[in-house]
This record gives sequence, C-alpha cells and structure tokens, in this order.
Amino acid sequence: MRETGKSGYKAQLIPRIIQRFGGDRTRVMHNDPNLPGQQGIPDLTVYVGDRYFLLEVKASEKSSKRPNQEWWLEKWSAQTFTSLIYPENEEEVFSAMESALGSRR
Repeated sequence: MRETGKSGYKAQLIPRIIQRFGGDRTRVMHNDPNLPGQQGIPDLTVYVGDRYFLLEVKASEKSSKRPNQEWWLEKWSAQTFTSLIYPENEEEVFSAMESALGSRR
C-alpha cells in the first residue's frame, strides 16, 4: 500500500482518526515537510479537544524512514504523544492515544 495519494494509507487513515475520536472535536492537519527546516517533520498533527498528537504515517511496518523522522518524534515526545503509525499497529496507536486522552480528564 502506498503512503500517500487518493488510495494511499494516509488518505484512508485520516477519516478513521476523525471517526474514532469524534468529528465534532477532532481536526487533522497535514504538515508540509517541504518548508525550510522541516525535513522529517511528522506527517499529521491530530487535535482532539485541547490535546494534540503527532503521527508519522508509513504504508507498512517495513517502510523506510526518512532522515530526521525519529528525531522529531523523540524531540516532541516529552510534550505530547508521538508515534509512527502503519496498518499493522493502527489499533495499538489509537488505543494509546485514547489512554493519553483519558489520563488528562
């Protein structure tokens, strides 16, 4: 499965995130890695209420990582939930996001 494009995993993932976390309180923003200083920035910022999550989307667990991707995830992990997400771990990541939301209520 491709990561991007109309039929890619990312395109399929975004509606599932919105459905899972509530469309009335969930916003998903696609980050632009082409801006200066943004190489490897996580693909998605997911806002749920007053919380946010940073997700790096991969087509599969075996997909290669680009330079700086893990660095960005580690950099922000002290401030918010960060994760790689791919079809094989999607449910695990969603559950961890729900736990993070519950811990702040």
